Amino acid sequence: MSGAEDVQWALDRGFQAVATFSDIAPSELPFPVVLQLDEQFRHLGNGDLIGLDVASRRFRAVYRQSSRHNSLLVTERCNHYCLMCSQPPKDIDDRWLLEEIAAAIPLIDPLTPSLGFTGGEPLTDWRRFVEVLALARDTLPDTALHVLTNGRAFANKEIAAAWSHLMHPNLMAGIPIYAAVDHVHDHVVQARGAFDETVLGVLRMKDHGQRVEIRVVLHALTAPRIVETCQWLARNLPFVNHVALMGLENTGFAIANDGQLWIDPLDYQADLARGAQALMAAGVPVSIYNLPLCLVEESVRPIAVQSISDWKNGYVAECDSCAARPNCAGFFSSGRPKFSRGIKAIGLSQPVKNDDAA
Repeated sequence: MSGAEDVQWALDRGFQAVATFSDIAPSELPFPVVLQLDEQFRHLGNGDLIGLDVASRRFRAVYRQSSRHNSLLVTERCNHYCLMCSQPPKDIDDRWLLEEIAAAIPLIDPLTPSLGFTGGEPLTDWRRFVEVLALARDTLPDTALHVLTNGRAFANKEIAAAWSHLMHPNLMAGIPIYAAVDHVHDHVVQARGAFDETVLGVLRMKDHGQRVEIRVVLHALTAPRIVETCQWLARNLPFVNHVALMGLENTGFAIANDGQLWIDPLDYQADLARGAQALMAAGVPVSIYNLPLCLVEESVRPIAVQSISDWKNGYVAECDSCAARPNCAGFFSSGRPKFSRGIKAIGLSQPVKNDDAA
């Protein structure tokens, strides 16, 4: 809200709370709750949604119409305790988050191309979450939905069936498999038996004809096995819809576990290319996420994607003279960024990626 016309517009619609960049004192605005914003929030605009705690006057951005990377936090609860988790789990009652999402969905621009759901484990309260997905299907029929889940819930036949009964043509479950060896995956997620349940969940989902993406986060425990992992995926799960090989975001638990997780991407560059090529040779769609193009071998740069959310995407000085910068994922600016010794500008003659996002 910024002027008299906006004030009258809100009054006519019975608004009880407003946010404003105006210099007008909150006491002069005829609303029960007035949130006065300063210049640091100028990135908020028409069509954006915020969640407001009236008592504390604290708020957070829920949805930004201009962003290509909108994700809705479903819960902070999880049955994993991943060593590199960027959203460390909490054992709390946060079911209000699902209710906030249900209230927000009808307000989201129906032209939004994609919408993500993340956690925690979104399927913790699976019945209510499936209802929310049904609401998104009906309210935003042209919006692709992508759910980040550890996939173990789908080992339950009832849950896999409820998901498939949504009959959403563009709903994807993004499920991590961190290694082809069960004890390595279980160690990364800190949950015994997780590998077996995850693979069973993937198989149940594909048996129902559902869209599944496999995600492999690359760090010192997984990157040295990436060729083996990709070959295993190509042999055993070649029917998945997509595989994402992902650079590590150094935030959350990754900071605390830096000593066992950090590896310079330059040191697994060749293996990453071999792993990706193994998937491509098997006809499995594959992309590389979260890694700058200078740290990806030329042969697989065409599948490296601009994947880092715009609000935490940054570049370094070497990027200023790089011909590939317009197509490069760049770096995470969140957490405590760590940088490879291989960062360098790419010249005009070197190949870069061909498309934007997967």
